[in-house]
Amino acid sequence: MTQMLILSFMMGLIGGAIASTIILKLQTKTPQDLIKEFYAVETAVHVSPHHLRKHMAQGDDSFILVDLRSQQEYEKEHIIGAINIPAYVTPEQSAYGDVERIVTEFSKLSKNKEIIVYCYSMPCMTGRKIGKMLADKGIFVKHLVIGWNEWRYFWDLWNHEHEWEQIKVEDYVATSKNTGKIITETNPNTCTIEGNFSC
Repeated sequence: MTQMLILSFMMGLIGGAIASTIILKLQTKTPQDLIKEFYAVETAVHVSPHHLRKHMAQGDDSFILVDLRSQQEYEKEHIIGAINIPAYVTPEQSAYGDVERIVTEFSKLSKNKEIIVYCYSMPCMTGRKIGKMLADKGIFVKHLVIGWNEWRYFWDLWNHEHEWEQIKVEDYVATSKNTGKIITETNPNTCTIEGNFSC
């Protein structure tokens, strides 16, 4: 009887180990799976500034651009067409704890338009933190891959070289509380690629 119990116990251990190994192998992602997942997330969340600028110039109003910087900074200068839902009280003090106000303001925006947020710069975490806050509340936004600093001061970083002299950053910057209005581009030398691989 004791031998039978020991044998049963050993068979159970071996069976459990085999089952666990099989399950873990099925759940473990290959490098290719991880690469595919990475690009799916990147393309679902990130918005190219060049793509955005091109659509702004064409008068596309299928999106709402939201500046997350302080009201003071927004009123000084912002990307033309952007509205302000500040995640900062002042340039030095965040308002991340003001979840109810931020979520309420975003919930008032059109559900039929893509919401794109931007903050100070590429490494700035404000857009990501607010994006996470909103996603936890069922509001999903996209993230402009550059921030205000790159848009305003490093125009040639993200625009095509042949556009540097043709398209001026000043045409894409507004001041005061006004969102501003873009003057539609008519230059045939700008990027005309459409679809998933557009500029």
